[in-house]
Amino acid sequence: MEFDRDHLGPQGIDADDQAYDGSRYQDVKAALFQNAYYLEWGDQGEPPLPCYGVTLGRVLRGILPKGLPWQFKAAAQRTVDSHADLRWGSDHRGFRRLLHPNGVCLLGRWIIDVENEYSGYFRNGSEALIIARYSTCCSETRRGYIRSLSLVGKLYPTTDVNHREKLPTADFITQEDIGGQRTPYINDAELRNAPNVTPWRRGWGTPILLITGLLFKFVNVEPAIRQLHTIAELGKPTGEPTQTPRFMRLTVAEDQPRIAGEELDFRDEILEQLYDRGSSASTGRTLTFNIEVTDQGKRRGLLWQRWRFENWRRIGRIEFTEAVASYNGDFVLHFHHPTWRSDRNDPDTTSRKAR
Repeated sequence: MEFDRDHLGPQGIDADDQAYDGSRYQDVKAALFQNAYYLEWGDQGEPPLPCYGVTLGRVLRGILPKGLPWQFKAAAQRTVDSHADLRWGSDHRGFRRLLHPNGVCLLGRWIIDVENEYSGYFRNGSEALIIARYSTCCSETRRGYIRSLSLVGKLYPTTDVNHREKLPTADFITQEDIGGQRTPYINDAELRNAPNVTPWRRGWGTPILLITGLLFKFVNVEPAIRQLHTIAELGKPTGEPTQTPRFMRLTVAEDQPRIAGEELDFRDEILEQLYDRGSSASTGRTLTFNIEVTDQGKRRGLLWQRWRFENWRRIGRIEFTEAVASYNGDFVLHFHHPTWRSDRNDPDTTSRKAR
């Protein structure tokens, strides 16, 4: 697919967002695999995966009065207000991600296998289909450079990959230090819904980070914590109290292999966890993440933020069995940013009413 690098697509609420009434897992999966960036990943002669840049110019586009609406503000409001899983746009080319444009999509199962006090799909025995996207915050994708690895996911309240009815999804957002780190392997990344923030690590990208923080504080009160109540309310019986963990941490399982390679792109690193180069056939391998939670954490700092946690508990795992890097994964797949609540268990305390 030819792509105009100046094409932004619908950054604000559009028809896909307004018409959303759930989705089918197989429909979203089909869209992701429809236009992969390769015929056979890792095959000799395949071009490198494309890298889309994050620029201050795109972030500021439309900020001046009497021009287009500020596109970044429209995008921030849309991520909070829209629950859509796919956003095609009127031209079927999707929308340009302004902050996390480079990613690889993962598919598998969310499994909770330890008794705990939480509700919904945090409850022990819960198992859901999951579609996720692993990305970096900015333009850099290579090992050995400053980048901020991130994993966002959407849960389907079923294990039937061929379910016929449209189902609502519950999304989560996790990331390592928002300012970036030199994490050599995905195996070493600690992805949390409440990450640290070290702004100056962004270098020339620091203004973008600061603008992002200020804008999300305006749109959704808390710019650096992504609450988990959508998962705690997914499939929950009407009238049952919501019980949401305050913090979640995702880490790669200790027995997961490490993929060697100097300046290796994280997308190739993830794909090689599941596939042999030059073949799209299933290998039977999985990429497994531990799901850990706690309600105990304290933050210090304002622009520079550090968290201190206590009593992390493993309650389950995510097992990914398929992955793809594709245009639709980068430009059409959409994740909802959970609306901030002053009481994470009480929907009446939301900071932003449904639009």
